[in-house]
Amino acid sequence: MYRNIIIMLLLFAFLSSCKQVRHKHSNAKAILTPLVIEADQIEVEGDTGPFDYSFETKEISEGLSVIIFKITSVVPAQPPELTLKWSFPMVQIDAFWTSNIDVDKVTFWSSAVTSRASSQVPLICFLDNADQNRFMFALSDALNKVRSGFYLREEDARIHCSVKLFTEPTPDLTEYRIELRFDSRNISFYRAIDDAVDWWAAMDNYLPAQVPEQARLPMYSTWYSFHQNLNVAEVIRECRLGKEIGLESVIVDDGWQTMDSKRGYAFTGDWKPERIGNMKAFVDSIHNIGMKFLLWYSLPFIGEKSGSFDTFKGKYLHHWESQGTWVLDPRYPDVREHIIETYEYALRDWGLDGFKLDFLGRFYADDKTILTAENGRDYASVNEAVDRLMTDIMERLRAIRPDIMIEFRQPYIGPLMRKYGNMFRAADCPDMAVVNRVRTTDLRITSGNTAVHSDMFMWHKEDPVESAALQILNILFSVPQLSVRLDSIPADHLLMARHWISYWKENRNILLDGKFIPTHPGALYPLIMAYDENKLIAGLYSEVVVSPTAEDLQVIDIVNAKQSQEVIIDMPCNMGKAKISIFNCLGELIEQYSKWIGPGVHKFYVPPSGLLRIAK
Repeated sequence: MYRNIIIMLLLFAFLSSCKQVRHKHSNAKAILTPLVIEADQIEVEGDTGPFDYSFETKEISEGLSVIIFKITSVVPAQPPELTLKWSFPMVQIDAFWTSNIDVDKVTFWSSAVTSRASSQVPLICFLDNADQNRFMFALSDALNKVRSGFYLREEDARIHCSVKLFTEPTPDLTEYRIELRFDSRNISFYRAIDDAVDWWAAMDNYLPAQVPEQARLPMYSTWYSFHQNLNVAEVIRECRLGKEIGLESVIVDDGWQTMDSKRGYAFTGDWKPERIGNMKAFVDSIHNIGMKFLLWYSLPFIGEKSGSFDTFKGKYLHHWESQGTWVLDPRYPDVREHIIETYEYALRDWGLDGFKLDFLGRFYADDKTILTAENGRDYASVNEAVDRLMTDIMERLRAIRPDIMIEFRQPYIGPLMRKYGNMFRAADCPDMAVVNRVRTTDLRITSGNTAVHSDMFMWHKEDPVESAALQILNILFSVPQLSVRLDSIPADHLLMARHWISYWKENRNILLDGKFIPTHPGALYPLIMAYDENKLIAGLYSEVVVSPTAEDLQVIDIVNAKQSQEVIIDMPCNMGKAKISIFNCLGELIEQYSKWIGPGVHKFYVPPSGLLRIAK
């Protein structure tokens, strides 16, 4: 008997030690070898001509440095195309991150991002499969065109990076300076990027615009629901329904300014409400509903069939033949004044609350652009003229309405674009919930406090309500923009939209302002979390385990944004006795019970597009 007891005790001790070993191994972290790049490892490729170049290194902290590259010439000269190159071994690198709208973040064959004043973020980040930063580089110049890229070289299994400068025509200069921020700290990739965002925001010319509270509330967009075939009475009816379910503004998109419905811009540029008639009465009707009104403009266009075309002959940058429009040259003061006065008039006389400004990226120089400040031009550089135009637009519109809302969509984003606008929207992805999730999450990572909006989500009215709900749930961590005909969807669809928009508004402070955890970008962010000191909200988009990163939480909400019902959570701490509440996609409580939630794995069954709430 005693022998059996001793054997059992020894067996128990052995099993306990195995369990401890397994537990220890499960929490062990791989040791990362820093990927450090020094200035003397950077090659300069290209004929520098009359320019001399130099490097200077500033160490900020361990694993974080800024390398300053400068070129100088005694006499003004057009800078030649130059490429800065370096490489490092592809060790513990599983994904990369750029601001491109492509969802692929794991194909290392070759990738690049081209940034300038009006588009994209000059940054590339490499990360491991635990979402830890391996190496990130960011560039201080967000004004001029810069091509940042990399490729994997098979012969040496190294990542070869490059920064191409002066790839578009550039005015003569005597000096140019750019800072390369190199970050190899062992921190989460999104924290490394967020620190770079703060780095830009601290620069004098990149100060972000203030964000009015109205820009952080759900909106209705007419684009997918009406396209260019706008009908005032029908839009007003939609807004009444939208207001009832929690939408606070309407964006009236393309189509208001012309009777042409061919989706081109040949008749655009006069900005008279031909299709609307009395715009002031339209805006007043929306205000009477209790909603704000934003109006779409294609910022650089004068259509070849518009009445304004002859006025600006000789002051165009280039022709967009397929769209039947010309692009204005912002280097002319009267061109800038015309654009600004157009918006000032609309703001004052129609009583608008904001603008959706589109196609800013069409302002660029090509091989035919004469890069001199003469013949009426007060700028030689198109990029500098765009900066002046947009800076003046914001200053003069704020003088009329300090809380003006200005929206730009991808790819018109980046450090300088945060200065010009206070709303960034995901690029068009109609009825593509996963793409909308990826694009809004990418925007959140680089946008700081700028309001990030979803692309206008839509769905087919014959879709099951659980499937339709996925359009909302996939953009839960951004400001919702809805663009489906509310007057024609089924009653349960409307109830679902009302429920989730209400949930979003009730939890907005966490979803937008809480600590943001976007996981596994290479797998399209299958789990996204945000939390404050009391509550965590998790969006579960794939069959992964929810592992809360915060402890001492009072409430955990897990949104089951998938078709399967199984939800698994791995608790890091003892939550104690908790109330479990399970809701369906309409917000109806279908089950409630008490359960002890201790450290470890717990399994629940939640309806598709439903909600699991664990309350302490």
